Amino acid sequence: MSKIKITLVKSAIDRPERQKLTLQALGLNKLNSTKEVEATPQILGMVRAVTHLVKVEQA
Repeated sequence: MSKIKITLVKSAIDRPERQKLTLQALGLNKLNSTKEVEATPQILGMVRAVTHLVKVEQA
């Protein structure tokens, strides 16, 4: 599997609870925090749900 690098670039303040929980599940809790994860279908679906808050790069 390939890896992707996810960075939180916009705040989760004033966002729906579901989006906040998705960011928490991805391990992104502070602004500009970065995680490198496997690009599984589950992770890609979570990223798609919060794509307006994160930046995704191939790792």
